[in-house]
Amino acid sequence: MKKCGLLFFLVCLCLSFHGHAQKAAILNDSITERIYTLNEVEYLIDSTNNLTIDQIINPATSILFREHDSYLNKDFRNDFSYWIRFPVSHSSKTKKVWLMEFYDQTIDHLEVYTPQPGDGYEKKVMGDTYPFKQRTLLHKNFEVMLDVKTDTVMVYYFRIQSHEFADIRIAFRSVDRFTYYALNEYFLFGIFYGMILIIVLYNFLVYLAIREAKYINYIFYILSVAFYAMSLDGIGFQYLWSSYPKWNELSTGFFLYMLIFWALVFTRRFLSTKANAPFLHKVLFWTIMARTALFVDTLFFHRTLFVLPYIEIIPLSLIFYTGIKVWYEGYRPARFFVVAYGVLFIGFFIRALVFFNIIPFTIISHYSLNLSFVVEMLFLTFALGDRIRILKDNRDRALRKIITQHEANMQLKDKVNRELEQKVQERIVELNFKNTELENTNSKLERQAFEINQINSILDLDNWKLKNSIKEVLNERLMEKTMDYHQFKTLYPEKLSCYRRLEEMKWEKGFICNKCGNDKYFNGVAKFAHRCTRCGYNESITAFTIFHSIKFPIEKAFYIAYLVVAGKKDSTLAELAEQLDLRVNTIWSFKHKTQERIAQLEKKGRKPTISRWEDVILSGDHSTKSVKTSPKNGLKAKASL
Repeated sequence: MKKCGLLFFLVCLCLSFHGHAQKAAILNDSITERIYTLNEVEYLIDSTNNLTIDQIINPATSILFREHDSYLNKDFRNDFSYWIRFPVSHSSKTKKVWLMEFYDQTIDHLEVYTPQPGDGYEKKVMGDTYPFKQRTLLHKNFEVMLDVKTDTVMVYYFRIQSHEFADIRIAFRSVDRFTYYALNEYFLFGIFYGMILIIVLYNFLVYLAIREAKYINYIFYILSVAFYAMSLDGIGFQYLWSSYPKWNELSTGFFLYMLIFWALVFTRRFLSTKANAPFLHKVLFWTIMARTALFVDTLFFHRTLFVLPYIEIIPLSLIFYTGIKVWYEGYRPARFFVVAYGVLFIGFFIRALVFFNIIPFTIISHYSLNLSFVVEMLFLTFALGDRIRILKDNRDRALRKIITQHEANMQLKDKVNRELEQKVQERIVELNFKNTELENTNSKLERQAFEINQINSILDLDNWKLKNSIKEVLNERLMEKTMDYHQFKTLYPEKLSCYRRLEEMKWEKGFICNKCGNDKYFNGVAKFAHRCTRCGYNESITAFTIFHSIKFPIEKAFYIAYLVVAGKKDSTLAELAEQLDLRVNTIWSFKHKTQERIAQLEKKGRKPTISRWEDVILSGDHSTKSVKTSPKNGLKAKASL
């Protein structure tokens, strides 16, 4: 005890040379609570993170402790350790049990060095990087019990290290005050999370009723708010993931990302930005992409920047502006949405002012974000209900308009029907008169039509006789070898008439397969082709004729064959080529082929004439080709030979 008193005296003496020393916290039963901020206590920043308690209490190091009145929250260094010296004046007259409490539940590592009555310090380690069950009191905050009943001044040391900002506030209070405060705080937490649960259930039931996806988006947003608040308050670590401190380190950043993600998605859905604000619809989408990319980057590569709560002012401002823009454009359901996010914007703004020490720390300012979340969720619920009410009013207004229009249409319809009935009666009288006239006219037309039909019949008969006479004359001229090309085209104007003539020449007495002698066939692949029903042989119309495989129009080949058979030599090859629009070589080649056929027939004693020019057209293979006989087709084969 003497050694501790002497040590405390030396510390106070050293501090007297560096300004005024920190006043000891006095145990006074009339004052049950006192809260100290970091700029009200003496502390030392350990840039090496290696100082031990023995080095700290050494007089050479101890003189470095001092108060920093100008300290602000933004000055916190997450890469250094903070050593806090906190003297307490104990009293034997106190009837209360006292404790010291650290508000910030996100402190990673907290070492408490409690002076012992004999000598030395007892070390206790706590923080959110350790399982929740290791705490002295199973409370969301960190508490250090003081149980000294003698009149003495004892100096407590705290070493604080955190990878993110730590709000270092030490509450010096009695246990009964702590119990009262803790019960009220947990009661308010119960109301807060109970309201969230009720809102979630309400919106889920509404979703089941109307099946709109925006309610599911809103439910995920509310749940993200709830889990983000739990990670900030320490309720989640106490009740949900108390055995997973590693997850506790990530939970705040993860649920903050989910909160912003679902807020942006819900905004796009609720405000129908695709139709009401297409440009902002795209901006919101790319904001989601950018926030997701930032989340992945900080999660895997820059963990120290994983929790950036005040950067969320950017997407929240965008959401707020989008709501105002859509509301200004005339989308009425956006009004409560704007109020809701206006309240949330104010909550974030107040929390930021507290962080930057612009406004003092109070219970209301500390829980401003929670309060704004509650009000925001209520207004968003109102907004969803207001949207349904507006849609219902629009529907009712449309129905009333439809009914009014329907009544007007019925009146107009009755008026038009009356007018139409009157006009119909007038029209009927007029039509009856017209019908009488039409009947008379029809009778006259029928008589005229009968006479015209008789005249047409006589004309058709005369026309038929005339055509037959013309054909007979042309055929006679053909036989007389006196037709030129234009007259010849009258008999064979196109390839179709030539193919019909070939068909008459080849199969006038019926089809006989040149492969197997079968006389049954069906239509082949090409026009006028015959396919044998037995062997499947497909015989084209030009096969076994002098026209087989020619490369120019068959009607011109017909005329050349006619000239060769008729023996006409009025035109030279050049003149004939110009007349038929063919090359000289082509005409000469086909003419030579025809002359060879005539020579073959003359050798057999069958000199061809115009009346028998089918002998020239049909090649010898067509009539003399041998046919494989079989028991079934032997007689047919002999007949063909």
